Amino acid sequence: MPICKSTVCTPLRVARCAFVRCVLHFPTSHFWRKPMSWMPDLEPKCPSAGSLNDIETLIVPRARDLGGFEVRRALPAPKRQMVGPFIFFDQMGPVEFLNDEGIDVRPHPHIGLATVTYLYQGEFQHRDSLGTNQMIHPGAVNWMVAGNGVTHSERTSAITRQNKHSVLGIQTWVALPEAYEDQPASFEHHAEETLPVLEGEGKEVRLILGTAWGERAPVQTFSEMFYADAILQPGAKLPLPDGHEDRGIYVMSGSVIIAGETFEAGRMMVFRPGDPITVVAGESGTRLMLLGGETLNGPRYISWNFVASSREKLEAAKQAWVEADFENGRFRLPPGDDAEFIPFPGEPAK
Repeated sequence: MPICKSTVCTPLRVARCAFVRCVLHFPTSHFWRKPMSWMPDLEPKCPSAGSLNDIETLIVPRARDLGGFEVRRALPAPKRQMVGPFIFFDQMGPVEFLNDEGIDVRPHPHIGLATVTYLYQGEFQHRDSLGTNQMIHPGAVNWMVAGNGVTHSERTSAITRQNKHSVLGIQTWVALPEAYEDQPASFEHHAEETLPVLEGEGKEVRLILGTAWGERAPVQTFSEMFYADAILQPGAKLPLPDGHEDRGIYVMSGSVIIAGETFEAGRMMVFRPGDPITVVAGESGTRLMLLGGETLNGPRYISWNFVASSREKLEAAKQAWVEADFENGRFRLPPGDDAEFIPFPGEPAK
């Protein structure tokens, strides 16, 4: 989904909160469907109140109505641009569409990042300048590496528009390491059944990207990271994967309890590096997105849909898109969806 600082990326309420940490007993036997390697089976240890600050940043995204489609943007935030390599995090929906309605994200460009699309409800038709034409359904993942430039669109298919339908999902951007910013664009789709699923004792966790809990997702990533969809029944406990520099969670539904404090849906918590963290599902259970990984070597700059390690790269991409030379220029329009495109904000369409 496109980002426009002037119209979409609004200030987010960010607070720093300090809570007591309690390392919870977490039995590993008879839990996971596959062997795991994480925290040892320890007796509970609860330090005194105020001695540890588990949560480094609490982000409460504000809902925005984008022409009948609600978006909650957690990243980038004023006090937290990234969690590991994740530089953009949008909750899309929930939204209900009537007959003949749907989502129409016109062709737009990206550089320096990989887009990650993951749905809970509904479907999208993804087209890009590589020639990809791919439907995505709940539980699957679309991973589009922009590299030095790609253009794509996301729309509701003609078949889906024939009936009432709903959409709910998450779209994230992963900033690329500097060594991969200028590589050619690429695309991967992995169906729901190809992603590792770990379940037991009231938990079901689908690993979407990277490595965690002894498993690796099939998507080819370019830095260490993890990204997972977790469903927890009431009272179920889930330790965050260790070995990652940055770790965070986003509460999609229900609530979680962390060190005795309850956090409702629509909150993102980013945790201090190194601390063992276990989240507990609230009374109605919860659904979470877990994300994190190693930080990149140096800052990243964002302009509209572009991410780069230098402002010069952003300006070059902007000029290439404004020129709109889709025959001989840097960017091409997606085959089968080349009748329109999103102009750069503030620039007249050619």
